[in-house]
Amino acid sequence: MKYMTHNDIRNTWIRFFESKGHKLFPSAPLVPINDDSLLWINAGVTPLKRYFDGTETPESRRIVNIQKCIRTNDIENVGITKRHQTFFEMMGNFSIGDYFKNEAIEFAFEILTSEEYFGINKDLIYVTVYPTDKDAIARWVQCGLNPEHIIPLEENFWEIGEGPCGPDSEIFFDRGEEFDPDHDALEKFKNDEDQERYIEIWNNVFSQYNSKEGVDRKDYQELPNKNIDTGAGLERWCCIFQNVDSNFETDLFTPIIKHITELAEASYTGQKEYKIIADHVRAITFALADGACFENVGRGYVLRRLLRRSVRVGKNIGLEGPFMYKIVSDVVDVMGDAYPYLREKRPIVEATVLEEEKLFLKTLEAGERRLKELVKDSTDGTISGEEAFRLYDTYGFPFELTLEYLNELGYTVSKEEFDKYMTMQKELAKKNAKNKTAMASQKKVLLDFKEDSQFAYGIYRLKTNVLAIFSQDEIVDTIDHDCYIALKRTCFYAESGGQVSDTGMIVGNNFKARVLDVFKGPNGQHIHKVKLLDGTINYNDECELVIDRERRKQIEANHSSVHILQYSLQQTVSNTIKQAGSYVDDEKLRFDFTYTGKMNDEKLLEVENFANQMISENLIVSTEIMPIEKA
Repeated sequence: MKYMTHNDIRNTWIRFFESKGHKLFPSAPLVPINDDSLLWINAGVTPLKRYFDGTETPESRRIVNIQKCIRTNDIENVGITKRHQTFFEMMGNFSIGDYFKNEAIEFAFEILTSEEYFGINKDLIYVTVYPTDKDAIARWVQCGLNPEHIIPLEENFWEIGEGPCGPDSEIFFDRGEEFDPDHDALEKFKNDEDQERYIEIWNNVFSQYNSKEGVDRKDYQELPNKNIDTGAGLERWCCIFQNVDSNFETDLFTPIIKHITELAEASYTGQKEYKIIADHVRAITFALADGACFENVGRGYVLRRLLRRSVRVGKNIGLEGPFMYKIVSDVVDVMGDAYPYLREKRPIVEATVLEEEKLFLKTLEAGERRLKELVKDSTDGTISGEEAFRLYDTYGFPFELTLEYLNELGYTVSKEEFDKYMTMQKELAKKNAKNKTAMASQKKVLLDFKEDSQFAYGIYRLKTNVLAIFSQDEIVDTIDHDCYIALKRTCFYAESGGQVSDTGMIVGNNFKARVLDVFKGPNGQHIHKVKLLDGTINYNDECELVIDRERRKQIEANHSSVHILQYSLQQTVSNTIKQAGSYVDDEKLRFDFTYTGKMNDEKLLEVENFANQMISENLIVSTEIMPIEKA
């Protein structure tokens, strides 16, 4: 099997799927745009979920991508295991209601075994399948896979809450006898037990059912549009094609680890500290380059934790002063071909990391002073777990450092009590967090509805006809209660771009209805949620639309203010500031932006004065709808 660099693997993956009609979607930023449900983009499918749930229609129903991801739920395992990372890349191919299981399996087998692409001997490929997925089993055999290499497992069913779900085929690579010293790896593999010989490299999810709470899996209804969602970890592929034992021995990590050894003036023999630092600096570099910043909450707190963990373990290998900023350049050198924007962002990332390191080193000093006070005041040779937690929570002083410091003095601290307070904090955070784990169920009636409906922006009333009436997931000809309707023409704005929808009235000869909400259907039409106040709505009824004009004007003013605020920030604070999200209604606006520096009262006043000056000029504002290319 041929040696391949990480860039060779990337390029081959993209080249194959483009040859099969897939459109390359560039990696989305790690910081989700207008999505409060996630701290980070954490899977290849995450930026595409609006296509899978029917909210938007993609320009191509065949998609290939290589998505940057961050996951920190297993942070403690980084450096301990061979394959845990906080930052990783997920290669994927997706079908949004286009091809399905047979083609997905054929594509997978071809790209893996063809000499034109990855050229893996088919005898080294194993797959697991859902036991009742006879179609997948048959297709793998038809492609040429040894039937004895197909392992049925009950766990091979992808499902997260209600919504699209289905069986999957996980693909494994046989690394050979040298990783099976006890000759029991195959038996463990068949029993879904840990072993090191058969390594998962790719998962193909066949999303064909709609899960419902309280319904047995065997009774799930089939989705109207079946989808393909796959994920292949680039780091694991590098292991295989570079014939190494762990992700940290691939060309994604070795240049970074080499520089760390030079800074530490020590040799690397697999110590976890080097792996932790190499992994965390990748996550920090990409996150900062994608618009995140160090903070005390949310994703900024995650970054702060990664840096502080790196600084702490750096002390174990002799790295005393700031050092993380020095290895940002290695991440850029390794990843710059795949992500050229890193080269432009490198100076500001280095400066930001250096400032944060200096801050934490001062924090460590403050924590040590407080710890000395606690030791001095202790009468029984212990400090409480509550005090240890306060050291962690207030000073960012890691429990491990507290424990190490106390052990040197012959003092003790209760880990159980510390964990109790940590658990209380996590539970509080969970209560305050928004959690949206499942995509919305597909609505067949909306997916199938493809009638043309026009939207006119900038007018506040017009005459039109009822195009369709939606009730109980079907189209009806007449209705005498609240429902959803589409119109041949509409002037009601549908919620998008952070701006809420319009409200208003629809008045026909036979009915009067209040518009409560408007959203875009999967095929682009504006769908109106209406409360029927009087009469009966019929298909093709003539009606007049009247928008709540004053509310719209307030929304427009707040929307313009968002752009004024962004411009003011760029002019008075930094031209590097970028929008990361917004929310606009008739009463308020919220503007999310990325900035690596510190905002103080003086800067805030300067921004406010600049914005107010612009508003006072009463500039003429005009709105035009146009294709994105023209814009």
